[in-house]
Amino acid sequence: MKRLLSCFLIAVSGITFAQDASNSYDLRVAVTRAGDRFQVNASYEVPITPCEAFAFITDYEGAKSLPGIVDSKVISRSGNKVKVARLLEERILFIPFEMRSELEYVEFPNKALLFEQLSGDTKYYKGSWRLSAEKDSTIFKYDAQVEPNSMVPSAIIDFFIKNIVRRQFESMAEIASQRRSSQKTACKL
Repeated sequence: MKRLLSCFLIAVSGITFAQDASNSYDLRVAVTRAGDRFQVNASYEVPITPCEAFAFITDYEGAKSLPGIVDSKVISRSGNKVKVARLLEERILFIPFEMRSELEYVEFPNKALLFEQLSGDTKYYKGSWRLSAEKDSTIFKYDAQVEPNSMVPSAIIDFFIKNIVRRQFESMAEIASQRRSSQKTACKL
C-alpha cells in the first residue's frame, strides 16, 4: 500500500511539473462544440514586443516550422490582405490526415490578424489573432470557429481538436520566443 501511494505521488508530481513546464507561457486553451462547429479560444504570453509578435504571426511561409503545417505559400498580396495556401497533416492512430485550405488574412499591424477560409477541406473556418502589450511581453489571443467537413468521422475530429490543438499552441509560443532575435531586426526596419 505504501509503495502504491508513493508511486501515485511521484506520478502526480510529474504531471504537475509537466503542466507547469508546458504552461510557462500562461497558455490557456478552450474548445467548445456548438452543433457542427467548434469554438477554439486560446491565449499565451511571450516575452517579445507586439511588433515581433506580429512579425511572427504574419510569417506565412515560415509557418511550415509549426507542427502539422506541411506547406504554406503566399498566393497574393493586396494592401493589407494576403491570400495563403496551406497544407496541414496530422497523424491520428498512425493514419495521416491532410487538410488543404486557401485563407485570406487581413493585417492590422502590431494589433490583429483576421482570417477566413476561402476554400478548402473544412466547411467553415474563420477567426482572429489579437495582440496586446503586457509589461515586457505580448499576449496572443486566438479566437476561431471551425466546422469540419462531415466526411471526417466525428471521433477523429473531437480527438484532433481537443488534444492536438493544445500542443500546436504550446509549440507556437515556444517558437515565437526562440525567434525573438530575427523578429527584432524586422521591427527596426
